[in-house]
Amino acid sequence: MIAQNTPDLATIMARLKADKLPPVHSWNPPFCGDIDMRIARDGTWYYMGSPIGRQAMVKLFSSVLRHDDDGKYYLVTPAEKIGITVEDAPFVAVECTPHGAGEDQTLVFRTNVDDQVIAGPDHPIRVKTNPDSGEPAPYLRVRDRLDALITRAVFYQLVELAVERRVGDDYLLGVWSSGVFFALGPMPQES
Repeated sequence: MIAQNTPDLATIMARLKADKLPPVHSWNPPFCGDIDMRIARDGTWYYMGSPIGRQAMVKLFSSVLRHDDDGKYYLVTPAEKIGITVEDAPFVAVECTPHGAGEDQTLVFRTNVDDQVIAGPDHPIRVKTNPDSGEPAPYLRVRDRLDALITRAVFYQLVELAVERRVGDDYLLGVWSSGVFFALGPMPQES
């Protein structure tokens, strides 16, 4: 359900084009070491074991976050590069607003740091399955190799929006966004 105060898709797209993040991917400062900063699986940022309570600070740090080829996460400025720990994904997708339906549907996600992301070719949805428990872990690409873990409630919302699609010999359950079909998993087989 779309709330009354939810902006339309054109407004969201215009806002996303206007929002500029620092060009951390083009900065190459010297590595200055690791600090005791951690992003927990639930999206909470910690410094020296204590949660960072000021959301403005978390947003600032998240704007200079980078995930490098070495698999590590860094806070990057033009002058320094500092390593931090990320337990799973650095962001959490806490809300999803669908616009349209079927193959014309567009899914707009909001993260825990209030970034808005439109799922599509540049921002795919993927689902990893735990081989031991079979539990799905859904993710959304936010930017430059930085993902958001999709919360359980939002994943259930995606399952509600899901449609069946045949791919080869398999039947998949998935959602459409920006003209791309994103598989959430195989269709349950009837007994």
